[in-house]
Formats: sequence, C-alpha cells, structure tokens
Amino acid sequence: MSAADGRGTWTWRQTRAQCLANPRRLVIAALLAVASLAGAWVVYTFVKLPMADIVVYRAEGEAAANGGDLYGFTVTKWALPATYPPFAALLFIPTTWISLATLKIIGAVVNAGLLALLIHLSCKAAGVRRSAYTAPAVLGATALGVWLEPVFQTFVFGQVNLALACLVLWDLSRPDGARFKGLATGIAAGIKLTPAIFAVYLLVTGRVKAALTALAGFVGSVLIGLVVLPGASVEFWTQRMFETGRVGKAWIVDNQSLQGLMARVLHTPEPGIVWAIAALLTAGAGLYVARRVYVRRGLDNWGVLCTAVTALLVSPISWSHHWVWCVPLIIALAAHARDVPWRWALVGAVTLVFTARSHWLVPHAGDLDLHLPWWHQPFAAPYPVLGLALLAAVAWWTRYGPGSPGQPGLIPQPRADRPRLSTESRAG
Repeated sequence: MSAADGRGTWTWRQTRAQCLANPRRLVIAALLAVASLAGAWVVYTFVKLPMADIVVYRAEGEAAANGGDLYGFTVTKWALPATYPPFAALLFIPTTWISLATLKIIGAVVNAGLLALLIHLSCKAAGVRRSAYTAPAVLGATALGVWLEPVFQTFVFGQVNLALACLVLWDLSRPDGARFKGLATGIAAGIKLTPAIFAVYLLVTGRVKAALTALAGFVGSVLIGLVVLPGASVEFWTQRMFETGRVGKAWIVDNQSLQGLMARVLHTPEPGIVWAIAALLTAGAGLYVARRVYVRRGLDNWGVLCTAVTALLVSPISWSHHWVWCVPLIIALAAHARDVPWRWALVGAVTLVFTARSHWLVPHAGDLDLHLPWWHQPFAAPYPVLGLALLAAVAWWTRYGPGSPGQPGLIPQPRADRPRLSTESRAG
C-alpha cells in the first residue's frame, strides 16, 4: 500500500515536509485546538467545576511519601478516599512537589497532550496512518475531541483515563513478538485494575507470551508496592479492593456500567446476584466476540475495542469519564465509513451519544436516579446501551468466516487492506 491512499507507511519526516509545504493548515488547526481548550477552560472556570480526583492523587502521593494512612484519609467536600493500589500512590509522589493550583494547570495541559496522542494511536490502529501523522488532522480532532463528554469529564476531574488508554493502546499496537509486549498493559493494571482484562484478551487470542509479560508487569507493580508500602499493600489487596462501595454509589447516573444500568432499571441500589450473573455472562460473551473478530477477520483493533467495552460494562463502577475509549471507537468507525452514507450516519450517531450528555439531563438529584420511568432509562445509561449494541453488532458480523457465502458487509474491506494493531501472524 502506498502512503497516498492513507493506509500505507507514513513517517514523521513526511509530516514535517507536509507542514512546511502547507503551514496555513497547521496554523488554523493549532488555533482551533487552542480555542477549543480555552473554551473548555472558560467553562471550567465559570461553572466552577472541581478537579477533585487530582486532589485525591496528590493526597495519595503525600501519604506514600510521608508514611501516612493511605486508605484512611478523605479529601474534598465529597470526602473522597484513595481507591487505587499502592503502586499508583508511589507514582503520584511527584504531584506533591508543586502547588495544587500549578498541578491543576499541568494536569490539564498533560491531558490535552494525551488526547492528541490517543488520537494519533487510534488512527494508526484503525489503519489510517496518514491521518495519524498529519498534524492538522490530529490537532483538529483534538479540538473536537475535548467536547466528547468522557474526555471533558476527564479534564474536569483531572483523571488518568487518557494516560491509561494511551499506555494500553500503544502497547497493543506493537507487533506480536515485539520485545516486552504486554508489559505496559500489566503496569496499567497495576495502576488501576481494570486494564487487566487486556491480558486475558491476549491470552484468548493465542498470544501467550505477551499475556505472561502483562502478568509479569502487574506482579512487578504489586511487589514494588509491597516492598515500599507493605502495610498499605496488605490492606488494599486483602480488604480495600473488594469494597466497591468505597468508590461511590453504583446506582447514580454517573455510573455508566452494567451494574448502574440494572440498579436504575430494577429501582434498587443493590441489584446483587442478578447483576453478578449478567456481568459474568457479559464478560464471557464480550471476550468471545473480541477473540472472534480477531481470529475470523484479523481485526485486532476491533478486538481491543470490544475488550475495552467489555471491561467498562462489567466493572462494578464505570464513571462516565472512564469511557474515553469512545475516541478510538469513533475513529475506527470513521476509518471504515468510506463513501457509504449510512456508515457516516452511524459515526454521527455514536459521536452524538458521547456528546449529548443525556444522563445528566434526566432527573437525578438525591435518589431520583432510582425512580426513573422506563422511557428515561436509555437516556440515563447511553454508554452501556451503546456498548451492548456494539458487542451484538460485532457478534452478528463475525458469525460467518471471511469469504463465506452470504457474508454480511458491516465493515467491507479487502482482506489485504484490513487495519489491525498487529502486523504479525494471528491466532487461529
């Protein structure tokens, strides 16, 4: 494939030459990105939105550095506690070296850079390498991506979601057989447990070495925490990690996981065994679909996206800002839209879901989340509904092997041109 068709090799040297040849586009895109970020900052300032999570991270760093009780403190007016493993607290120690006001500014700037990086990695994963290395395209997408609700909320709370998504996507973008592939995924799981599911995805798709490397990275993070913070490590791994209520109320509209959806639909704060069975079935089905799209279509990118959606669905709590995987999802859909109108309509519909903020528009003050009428439920849980629909659509599309008679064309593409994260051989 040539670079000209947007799917071949494209390098940073070509990007530099392109920018020098047409600097106007670069300047316009850069100004658009700056204006968009400035607009987000204005909203943050005048609405007085808190960067509450960055305050928690800083408190975790202080406790780790000074020998404090890592899981005994609460901060902010919401009395937020530490919820991450001790290894994460060690990484947060540098946040204590500067003032909180400065930290918030740095956090916003870093998240803006991470959003651009996630867009770059997502374009590469979707097979549109030319867009990945086209600075105006990345900057323009960054300007628009800020206003996706999960991304905006990540800025608002000063969260680490974009960093973890970049870490996992970069790691899984490398060819199978690349040295230490899986290690970054394991480290991401050591910071926040949810990325561990990507190691399972590597295992079920036959990449045992990478899966074991991810396990080694995770175990290494646990051992580092145990050596430096032994008391906090024992407390977390034997007690705190099982206290899902410590993170927050599962039934509020903020929670866009399967448990949140079921709690609101059943009008109960504790869906209990019903949710546990549904989560177990969803986890198995989601990983099965992820494996099947990898084996039958060779689309590692879609396998990773299905795994990410599965993790977000089955996690007890997935706050709306955890859904930053909407960025690679929208880019993957756009990469396959081509000149087909209904596919562009699908891209627009998915983008609208992640922009509309419908879950904030339904009545949710106090415990109204638990008393929503049936017709409010899809608006209160847009992300899990879309996630379940995505898994169902991919399962339907992959029910045939490639080249089978009657094969549907959900993502029609010649086999040689199919984008994938890995360029090496695949399982199955």
